Amino acid sequence: MLTSWRRHEPTVDAGLAPVLLVHGFASSTALNWEATGWVRDLSNAGRRVLTVDLLGHGESAAPLETDAYAPSRLRQAVLEVLALAGARPREAGDPASGVDLVGYSLGSRMVWELAAERPDLVNRAVLGGMSAEDPLADFDLDAADRFLADSSAIVHESTAALMTLMQLAPGANTPALLRLVAAIKQERFEPGASVPSRPLLFVTGDRDALATGTAELAALADSEVLWLPARTHMNAVSSRAFKQAAIEFLARH
Repeated sequence: MLTSWRRHEPTVDAGLAPVLLVHGFASSTALNWEATGWVRDLSNAGRRVLTVDLLGHGESAAPLETDAYAPSRLRQAVLEVLALAGARPREAGDPASGVDLVGYSLGSRMVWELAAERPDLVNRAVLGGMSAEDPLADFDLDAADRFLADSSAIVHESTAALMTLMQLAPGANTPALLRLVAAIKQERFEPGASVPSRPLLFVTGDRDALATGTAELAALADSEVLWLPARTHMNAVSSRAFKQAAIEFLARH
């Protein structure tokens, strides 16, 4: 299997559905979820945790074909992970059935689309650092290529921010990430085309310049919103308030 995934057992099993964590662009399970305490805190709350590294990230493969990174194919890979992990459709009166989802940034797009596609499987979902207008779809690939060739300045603001993210991310595979960007440009995020019917929690740092349109997204669905004071796209995921709100939201039935 090209996609790397792991199952993390709870400290004490609360008998609840597993929680799948989907990381952001240029990140990984190790960076987004383990280093920031998410796996530990969810495990301590009695939750079984499933983590996945998207293609081109972390311990997963980095194919050379751009089509391999199409969001629809990434979602299919995540569904395959859930099947391998034994996740099963929701059943009334069975709190261990179905699956809860938590995504950050690009991972939130995956979670939104998975929840819309599989309401029979998804119980609840938390979407952190999510944008209604995917900044990756507007990424200036030509400017990025020039920057990598001769350090030419990138004028486009969000492209410059994302290139900085790639440059700073430990172990980032820049060629694979640029293939992912190209694939996303061919399969753009359209939140209004398919809206999740399951309960959602949006969490956004109030200084996050990459996560725009939180209120507009929330208005489309059965949702709640948490704003994180003084948090940016880079550090919102490590917020203790974010983790605690997610744990409490996902524990509801």
